[in-house]
Formats: sequence, C-alpha cells, structure tokens
Amino acid sequence: MRVIQVVNVRFFNATAWYGLYLGQLFEQAGHESLCLVLPGTEAEDYARKMGVSHLALNCNTTNPLEVAHLYIQLRRLVKDFQPDIVNCHRGEAFILWGLLRKQLPSFRLVRTRGDQRLPKNNIFNRWLHGQAADAVVATNSRMARHFQDTMGLPAEKLWTILGGVDKNIYHFDPEGRSRVRAEFGYSDDDVVIGMVGRFDMVKGQHDFIQAVSQCHHQYGLRNLKILFVGFATDTSEEEVWQWCRQYGVRKITSISGTRHDLAACISALDIGVSASLFSETIARAPMEIMACNRPLVATRVGVLPDIVPPSGIVPPKDPSALASTLTQVVVDAAYRNNLLQREQEIMSQFGGKDFLRQTLVMYQGLLGV
Repeated sequence: MRVIQVVNVRFFNATAWYGLYLGQLFEQAGHESLCLVLPGTEAEDYARKMGVSHLALNCNTTNPLEVAHLYIQLRRLVKDFQPDIVNCHRGEAFILWGLLRKQLPSFRLVRTRGDQRLPKNNIFNRWLHGQAADAVVATNSRMARHFQDTMGLPAEKLWTILGGVDKNIYHFDPEGRSRVRAEFGYSDDDVVIGMVGRFDMVKGQHDFIQAVSQCHHQYGLRNLKILFVGFATDTSEEEVWQWCRQYGVRKITSISGTRHDLAACISALDIGVSASLFSETIARAPMEIMACNRPLVATRVGVLPDIVPPSGIVPPKDPSALASTLTQVVVDAAYRNNLLQREQEIMSQFGGKDFLRQTLVMYQGLLGV
C-alpha cells in the first residue's frame, strides 16, 4: 500500500505525533509511506529524527499565487507517488486534496480530526467531510458524536481511532526507576506524583500543584513528592516555581527539563496525573504513563474519558476533586490496584500494532481489498 500522511503542523504536538507515528508504523510494516510536513518546523525535525520518509511543502499558505502553485505540486506528487490513500491531519490544504480527489480519483481521501474545535455544521464542512472525503477519523468519542449526531455523517464513513503507543519504548523500567529516583533524591517511602508534558496553561499545572498541596497540607500526606517531567513552553519554569511557593510545595517539587529517558522518568512516578483544562483530543502522554504501568488520574476532557476508567476521572478545573481522588489512590491500596488493573486492560488495546491494525483495516476497506 502507498500512503501519504499530510502532517502540516508547525509544532511537534499530539496531532503531529499521531500522523508521523502512523507514517513510521506503515513503513515498518513494509508499506510505502510519505509524510508531508511544513518546512523549517519542529514536525519536520521530528520526522527526520524518527527516520520517516518525508517531504516538506508549505501546505498552509494562504497566498493565492502560492496556493495555485501548491495545487500543481500536489497534483504532480499524486501522479508521481501514486498513493492509494491520502490522510489529512489538519484542515489547511484539505480543500485542495478534496478537489484533487474529484479530479484524480486514483486515491482515497481520509480526514483525521484530532482538533480541539468541533467543525461547524455548515454546507461547506458537510461537503468536505461527507463528499470530498471517503472517510473521517475521529480521535475521540466526543468528536465522533459530533460528526454523527450534529453533522449527519453516515456511520459507514466514520471511524474512531484513538491512536496508540510504542510499547517497545514505553514500558515499566525498574532499573530506570531506581536511577531516576536516586537522581532526584527520592526514598522508597516517598510517593512521587507527576505530570508529563510541556508547561502550558491548558495542561493544568496550576490546578495540579494546588491539588497536591491540599493532599500534603490538609490531608496530611507528608511523604508526597512532585515531579514535572517536562519543560517550559507557553508557561515559564519560573511561573511553575512561583505556584509551588504560593501553595507551600516548593521543597517537595522537582522539574526534570528536557529528557531522553522518558520511560525511566515515568517509571519513577508512583502516580501520573493529566490535569488538562480542555483539549486532549489525542492523549499521547497519558497513554505513555499507562503503558509504563503507572496509575493515572485524569480530568474529564477530550479523549481522556475514553481511556481512563471512571474511578480515575475527575472534573476539570477542580483542584479539590483532584486532591480527593489522589488521596484515595495514595492511601487505599485496593482502590489504587483496581484503577491500575482497569487501565492496563484498556491499554492492552492501544499499542502501536493496534494503531496500525485499526488504520489498515479502514484503508483496506476504502480500497475494497
């Protein structure tokens, strides 16, 4: 099979990871795969690091002359590469692919919606998703319900594929756990609660700090430690430290910075948290935490309720509810073990092979093979 993943994303966010990882999985499985990326971006850098076949084109241009030239480039690419499937992971240039699909019906067109915003229910979007695209992939059940209930997309054209995680990389690492815990000075008696990912308001670091502070000061869990496995982006490291000082947890908090041993850092945790305020339409870090056999507590946003059992779900923007659940996970071994067991059962369906298989089944169905 010959597949093009259109990953026209500037940053290496969850959408970029989803598309590039698919390209990598298809190449590893022996298919001919090409990822289209934006030139000079983080996504292009990661495509190079991942070793996936890629081509840099400015698919996000809005200049009319450049759009016309881009259409010619895409048309030439279709004729030269002869893809069976083109999968668009962003809306920019999707209209061009839709026009090409009608002009050159040699390939099938897929639109994967990992966006935070739900598409507007208008004539243009209904044509793009219902007529131009041969199939639409939703990366979470909320998006899938919107397509089916609000936009009237036929069920046979709609697929829900949440993604997957490379379990060859992300698995519990006992040696790495010991090494990282020693690096940050954690004892066997310490309970390390952590978040994984970039520092950004949407990720809920402020709520997380406030919640652990309540566990520490109000619920009397004096052996707690906080580990941020992440680095500054929209939120600075100093701002995170300021919140820690404000809530009296500065002395029990560590920040890892950029790491190349993520599985070891995750394994060093006793509990993982995803405290996102919204978004999380694709859950890369939460899946990595669960793949490393760490219990995860998460907010009820995006795809998180699809992959985390109710016992591990709390309302967003509610530090007190998060603190209450974290306390129960810490002090109640039966509760913690049950949560971990349920999450492992769920994660048995979300490895890289599962991600590839689900996507391949869809592609093969579109091609009638």
